[in-house]
Amino acid sequence: MTHPSRSGGQILVDALNIHGVDTAFGVPGESYLDVLDALHDSDIRFIINRQEGGAAFMAEAYGKLTGKPGICFVTRGPGATNASIGVHTAYQDSTPMILFIGQVGNDFIDREAFQEIDYRRMYGQMAKWVTQIDRADRIPEYIARAFQVATSGRPGPVVLALPEDMLIDTASVADTRRYQPVQASPSAAQIATLREMLAAATSPVVLLGGASWNAQACADLQTFAEANALPVGCTFRFQDLLDNAHPNYIGDVGIGINPKLAARVKNADLVIAIGPRLGEMTTGGYTLLASPVPSQRLVHFHADAEELGSVYQAELMINSGAAQACAMLAAMEPVDAAAWRGTVAEAKAELAAYQEQPPIFKDGKSPLDLWQVVQELMAQVPRDTIITNGAGNYASWAHRFYRYGGMRTQLAPTNGAMGYSVPSGIAAKIVDPSRTVVTFAGDGEFMMNGQELATAVQYKAGVIIIVFNNGMFGTIRMHQERDYPGRVSGTGLHNPDFGELARAYGAHGEVVNATAEFGPALARALEHTRDHALPAVIELRYDGNLITPNATLETIRKTAQAAGK
Repeated sequence: MTHPSRSGGQILVDALNIHGVDTAFGVPGESYLDVLDALHDSDIRFIINRQEGGAAFMAEAYGKLTGKPGICFVTRGPGATNASIGVHTAYQDSTPMILFIGQVGNDFIDREAFQEIDYRRMYGQMAKWVTQIDRADRIPEYIARAFQVATSGRPGPVVLALPEDMLIDTASVADTRRYQPVQASPSAAQIATLREMLAAATSPVVLLGGASWNAQACADLQTFAEANALPVGCTFRFQDLLDNAHPNYIGDVGIGINPKLAARVKNADLVIAIGPRLGEMTTGGYTLLASPVPSQRLVHFHADAEELGSVYQAELMINSGAAQACAMLAAMEPVDAAAWRGTVAEAKAELAAYQEQPPIFKDGKSPLDLWQVVQELMAQVPRDTIITNGAGNYASWAHRFYRYGGMRTQLAPTNGAMGYSVPSGIAAKIVDPSRTVVTFAGDGEFMMNGQELATAVQYKAGVIIIVFNNGMFGTIRMHQERDYPGRVSGTGLHNPDFGELARAYGAHGEVVNATAEFGPALARALEHTRDHALPAVIELRYDGNLITPNATLETIRKTAQAAGK
């Protein structure tokens, strides 16, 4: 049915309602005032952010957590460039997201008008589709296509530019139906071939990752793994696709991989990869699997047909969404797993050993034991707690030692974006206020989007943020000591008192200097977030020499010097 005449902004907001949007993130701008006016009378929550990078990260986290496109609105020029980090994250992480950018009017286009950018050129390599809506009567068509593209096949970001004059133009136009995500499925013949390959194997390994998962897909995968006694590893920052307490979960395949798990993948005679891109992080710099033809027999499921065979020539390539693949795998007749059944318990024991207290803390000389911090955290928070983090060595304490409770308990950027931790944690708490959300943030990483703490206070998002303060950009310092020992440059940081900073924002804030102080501080933070629906910050001050669970800066430096660097 064609509606009476509406403004472009109203047509757009009506279209968002049709496609099920309940929340949008952004920073207001004069370039899309008519959209802001239409949002005023809608049921869509518009979360006001403090910087467009934080807004885009929140929209990306929303997409990860819900499987629906995260919606972000920013203004032209500087707003669009600030938001680009969230678009890049959504692209590499295969997260559904739609970024709306206010644009100069059509009468000013191509004159380098105030804040004008050609978004097709700017975003061309980091989005699935970039375009500009020049006519108000075509808004429903463009919005429907944007949702369709963002959620179908390999999910990802879409960018739509909105010229000012188009948004205030009026049109009489019909609305569309709600979008329907489309995913390919395996054929019966492909599943039969996979079963033959599995039956012939002696040391198979399953790797999980990528997007298009849901709770049912995870349950179906668990059924498949249990029926065939399969060891299952989760790829970089997809550790929540199988409950880490499950007997078949054997660890994460990414940065800082357990050497024994790496050996299992290398020595496997069959690798079944369900969902992940087999990229640098997942393959240990393309070493766990030889390229282009792996020594292991490889079955690769992926939602994007163009990803299959792009780096690795799998013996069996299956274009399929994770949910469609796992439904058929769960229904597959199990094979005789006698040849490898015992390896699952062996691999699980290796994981348990790898998660024990690291030697650097066993002498008791360090005032703050970060391993004990993670143990205390797991003892106090519910199993369905959402853990978020950004990029940095501090994240290894979560990746290696925290045991994720299953879908969806982890939000972290596979593209290694700093500044992700705080916005993603706040977004998670806004999306699901009933769940506990804990954010791991590095000191340098926190300062990139820590201003979003004001957003958390404004919207009563009671996230707990644990700041790992070692006074440096630790990952880069580690690489400096490895390659240029003793020549520290550009990595030292002067930080605020994060507890005082939190209180200035209206949040709860504490500083922890010793292991025994953390448990009570965490209990107070949990109580505060529960009783007041406000965020809490716990700053951990610790010796920056303790750079990873495996090594200190001192040992890295001495090793490099001994090697003649």
